[in-house]
Order: sequence, then structure tokens, then C-alpha cells
Amino acid sequence: MKRFNIGSQFKQVIPIVLGTALYAFGLLYFIIPNQLMEGGVTGVTVLLNYAFSIPPSLSTLILNIPLFFLGWKILGGRQIVYTGVGIGSLTFFLWLFEKLIDVGWIEPFTTEHDFILAALYAGVTLGGGLGIVFRFGGTTGGSDIVARIFNRKFGWSMGQVLLGIDILIIGLSLLYIPKEKILYTLVAVFIASKVIDFIQEGAYSARAFMIISDYAHEIAEIVTRDMERGVTIIPAIGAYSKQSKYVAYCVVSREEMRRLHQIVKSVDSKAFVIINDVHDVHGEGFREE
Repeated sequence: MKRFNIGSQFKQVIPIVLGTALYAFGLLYFIIPNQLMEGGVTGVTVLLNYAFSIPPSLSTLILNIPLFFLGWKILGGRQIVYTGVGIGSLTFFLWLFEKLIDVGWIEPFTTEHDFILAALYAGVTLGGGLGIVFRFGGTTGGSDIVARIFNRKFGWSMGQVLLGIDILIIGLSLLYIPKEKILYTLVAVFIASKVIDFIQEGAYSARAFMIISDYAHEIAEIVTRDMERGVTIIPAIGAYSKQSKYVAYCVVSREEMRRLHQIVKSVDSKAFVIINDVHDVHGEGFREE
């Protein structure tokens, strides 16, 4: 049992380390060379680098020490372990990439005109890194701790919380950064927030159908036979008519939507159909863990 737990924790830590590596790379390869900005504590470290040439690795470590203890108190012992891993690995990879850039082994991406390209790639790398860290239960310290607290307490999207914090911090940076660079930064922050939510919610996207019909059983039979999809029949009562109804609930991939529509209309053209987005599906016929 002990061996299993160690292996499980190891599998949890490795993606967090890889996520911080991707995040550190995006910061030093796209953000700082093009004098763009970032939000949260990382934005403060970027400003300190611009103003006083303080290495981001050093300022990241110093600024995250008090936030680490805040996370220890609120998020609990196990969560703070992953937070410590995130802070430590982020600091290490920032230091590593700083050294590789200094010796010329990595040439940062710089541009004088096409800043939108830098902003797009920065958003993808930063959001991808943070999304991986969040999906495996870690944080990189800073505003990530605040975002995870709001996610746990209120169920708010971590990407949206980070977006709000980042806009606030970046707005304050108008005192130091040209307006056009701030606008490009907002593009990067927006892309990053969408990538974070995409990774958090799952890459697989499906559709859930709720079909209210007097012929729900017939529809379910055809869907089960022809599409090989499971269907759940839910008894219901119309609030206005007071009549008994049945609701057929079925989850299908996006490619199967048209086929399911055709089946429903062929059986009952007056069926009431509700379609919802499903961002992550686990089980038979869909993705398995």
C-alpha cells in the first residue's frame, strides 16, 4: 500500500513540474523579451525586472514566501505540498532558463512589429502551463492560490478569477508600460484564461440531449440500437398540463449530433429537445481514465 501511494504522488508531481517548466519558458521566451506584462505576482516580478533588472527567479521566490504560508493555512497540508512543489519548480525553471538565455543556448523570441504573434504564443504557453498545474492539483503560488481558494469555496472558474486579478494588476502597470503593450498583454491574458479552462474542463467535448416526448421509449430504443449509445429514461410531469411525460437523456459526440436529431424528428417531430455542452465525459463509449 505504501509503495502504491508513493507512485501515485509521483505521478501527481511530475505534471506539475512540467507545467511550471512550460510557464517559465513562456514568460522568459515571449513575455519579457517583448516587454509585455503578466498578471498577479508574476506581473510584479516582471515589473521589478523591467525597473531594477531583478531576476524573475529571485523575486518570484521572495514574493511567494508569505503566500505559501497563507496557502498552508487555508488549502491544507496536502494542497500546500503541491503548492510548494509548484513554487519550487517554477523558481528553478526560471533560474535555469535565465542561465540558458545568458549563455546564448536559448535565443528569446523578439519582434519589433508583430506583437500579436508574441501575445498569442505567450497566452498558449502560459495558459497551457498553468492549466496542467491546476488540473493535477497544484499551484505556482501568487494569485494561483487565490484562484484555487475561490474555486474551492465558490466554484468559480479558476481561469475567470485569474483573468479578473490579471486585469487589475495589468491596469496598474499602465504607469510603467506603454498602452499598446498593455493591449497586447490583454490578448495574451485572455488566451491564457481560455486555455486554462480548456485543460481544466477536458479536451473532449460532447453534447447532452434532453428529449421530452410522448415517444421517449421509442426514441431510446432506436438510439440504443442504431447509434449504440446509452439512454436514460426519466419520468416527469408537465407543470402546466399536469400530464405525465418521459425525458430521454443521452450524451453523444459532436459528430453524432446530426444523426440523433434525425432520429428524434423521424419519431416525434414535436419533441422538445434541450442540448447542453459537455466538456468532459468518462465511461463506456467515451474517454476512460
